[in-house]
Amino acid sequence: MPKITVDGTDYHTEDLNDNGKAQLASLQFLEAQMQKLRNEITVFETARQTYVNSLKAELNQSQSEDT
Repeated sequence: MPKITVDGTDYHTEDLNDNGKAQLASLQFLEAQMQKLRNEITVFETARQTYVNSLKAELNQSQSEDT
């Protein structure tokens, strides 16, 4: 039997009525979307750091050329 845990208590999904199953499906959808967003944020943070590093290199190069 598939189970879910809510606030530390296990429940069998077969025991849910139709409304409960719909709520569970919505929750699972939202959790998947939130994970997708977390993954995208990780990609954005990596790209941001790459841009920061590139900008630093350009700034250092400009300072070296000015001296």
